[in-house]
This record gives sequence, structure tokens and C-alpha cells, in this order.
Amino acid sequence: MLTPSPYGWISQYFLGFFFAYGVYLPFWALWFEEQGVSATDIGVLVGIGFATRCVANLVITPRIHKAEHLLPALRWLSFAAFLFVGFHFFTGGNFWLMVAATVLFNLCCGPIVPLSDALANYYARLKMLDYGRTRLWGSVAFIAGSTVVGYLIAWYGTDMILYTALAGVLFSLIISMRSISTMPKTLSTKNVERPKVSQLLREWPVIKFLTLIALIQGSHAAYYSFSAIHWRGAGYSADIIGYLWSLGVVAEVAVFAFSKRVFAGWTLRALFVTASIGVMVRWGITASTTELYALVMVQLLHGVTFAMAHIAAIQYIQKEEEHKMVALQALYNAIPLGAVIALITTLSGWGYDNFGANVFWAMSFMGAVALLVKVEDRSAKIIDLNKAESKAQN
Repeated sequence: MLTPSPYGWISQYFLGFFFAYGVYLPFWALWFEEQGVSATDIGVLVGIGFATRCVANLVITPRIHKAEHLLPALRWLSFAAFLFVGFHFFTGGNFWLMVAATVLFNLCCGPIVPLSDALANYYARLKMLDYGRTRLWGSVAFIAGSTVVGYLIAWYGTDMILYTALAGVLFSLIISMRSISTMPKTLSTKNVERPKVSQLLREWPVIKFLTLIALIQGSHAAYYSFSAIHWRGAGYSADIIGYLWSLGVVAEVAVFAFSKRVFAGWTLRALFVTASIGVMVRWGITASTTELYALVMVQLLHGVTFAMAHIAAIQYIQKEEEHKMVALQALYNAIPLGAVIALITTLSGWGYDNFGANVFWAMSFMGAVALLVKVEDRSAKIIDLNKAESKAQN
């Protein structure tokens, strides 16, 4: 078997992992519901998952700050994630065993996202791949996972959620065992010590960046946990829900595919403002109607509310010094995508129980607040890319 290029390895790893994630994110709540868990407790379980990812990304991920450690870490985490997806089969409807399974799986799943992104960023800085075109394969896999599992649930029941996720994690594990044609290697000969997360959190530009991302990405909390339940309550079948989720990711793929061309002249401020306005519009419509044409519009806006904000965040992180990139990537996943979503998801469970779809108005308000937070373009710490690439080859 030929040793894959950086683009080939990372895009294929994204395929496996995000296939499983496309099963996990929209449909795990349905699996919990089928086990007899209440909406409030589903919010708690999903919130615990996000909280665990937050802790893992604050404690585990920043320790892997050297490029050569990224591959071994991804291999071990993929193996552990495979085991802990399987553990869900043995929970037997017991809430506390579900808590244990949720914690163990997310303890592995959490660091995989920033570490695989950090690996893609490493090669993007060397001009060996285009981040957007590499990451889009994760989105394509997400579409496949959410679509396939929607059909399988309709035919065979909710246990197919676990089986399908298990298949995706196994594929990513197999891919991770291969080497890359140009193996990652720390390029800088100085400042390679592990940066302290506490020190980064004292930097005002970093605080503003994390706050802005927390408002935009945190606004997806109710959508991730309760959109499938809300739409099913409106009379839509599991396969239609799968199509709707897939449509959202189609919009995401389009943004990733053409990001380099379309957003080349955009500032970070312009990207974040557009995403914030998209948040206001998207969740306002979601709160107002369940008409199919409106849900199609809502899902197309996923390219704005998620993908555009993610591209902006990655651009911000890519401009950091090499030894800070993994730590900043970890903070991005730990706080906005972990702690904040954990908190808002838990509150959303209570909100959905008591107010139904009106909980999405709170998500829309977060977009309005995000407009008030200004993140300036960071000055890039330029490295000699030709020299860096030569070093990586040696």
C-alpha cells in the first residue's frame, strides 16, 4: 500500500471520524429517548458530553504540543473511542451507566477534533494542503453518516445509531495506523516548550476571540440536541430529519470547498459579522415555523452560522506561533465548543421542556450579542515556509 500524502491521510481520517460524528451529533438524543430518558435528562447527558470534551481539551490536548506527537495521539484516542462506543451496548437503560459511557467516549472524542485540525493546520502552514478542501471531506462524511443512519433507524430501529457510529470510528482507527509520506515534525528550534493555557487565557485578544466564537457556535446547542426531537414532533420521519441535517452539511461543504477563493479578500471581522447575522436569522426562523420550505432555508444557513465562523476561527489560529497552535486549538474546542455548549445544552433541555421551540429565540439573541464583540485580525508570525518545508523533508 502506498504511503498517503498529508492531504490523503487527513481527508480519509476526517471521513471516518466525521461519519461517526454525523451519527452521534443529531441522533444520539433519539437513542437516549428510546432508552426511556426524559428530555431534561437528555439535556444533562448531552451537556455532560460537551463538558467532558471541555475538560479533555483543557487537560489532555495542550500536552500534545509537538507536531511529531499528533499521529500517536490520534491512534490511541481512536482506539479508545472505538471501545467506548461499544460500551453503550451494555448500559441496559441505566442512567448512570449512560453517564459513564458518555464521559468515557467524549474523553477520547474531545481531543480528536482539535488534534486532527492541528495536524491539518500544520500541513496548511507548509502549503502542502488547503485546509478548507481537506476539511470538507469531514463534512461529506457527516452527510453520509446522518443520511445512512436515518434510513437504518427507519428500517431496523435506534440500535443502528450505535452500530453505524462504531463502523465510522473503526474506519478512522484503521486509517490512523498508516504513516504519512511527509511525517509531521516540529519545525521551530526555539520556543517549543508547552504553552500554559492559563497564560493564553490572560491575553485580551484571545479572550475576545473565545467569547465571540462561544456566542456564535454556542447558539447551535439547542439545534444539536433538540432539533431532531422538535421536527419529529412536528410529524417529520427519521429519514426526512436525516435529509435536513444533510442539507445543512451540504451548505457547510460548499463553504469549505470555495472558502479560499470566495473569502480571500475578507477580513476576520467581516466573516464573524456575517456569521452573527446568520445566527439571528436562522434560529429566529426555527423558533417561528416547522414548514418544510422554512426548514430548508434554516439548514442552508448552516454554511453561514457554522462553516464561515469555523473558517474564521481557523484563520485566526493559523496566524499564531507554531508552539501555540495546538493550545489555542484546544481552547477553541474546550471553551466555545465544550463548556459553553455544555451549559447552554443543559439549559436548553429545561427550556425545551417548558417552552418548546421558543428556546430557539434565545439562540437567535446570542447572534445579536456576538455583533458587539470585535476581534481584530492578528498579525501573523511569519515563518520561512520554504525553509520549514525543507526541514520537514529531512
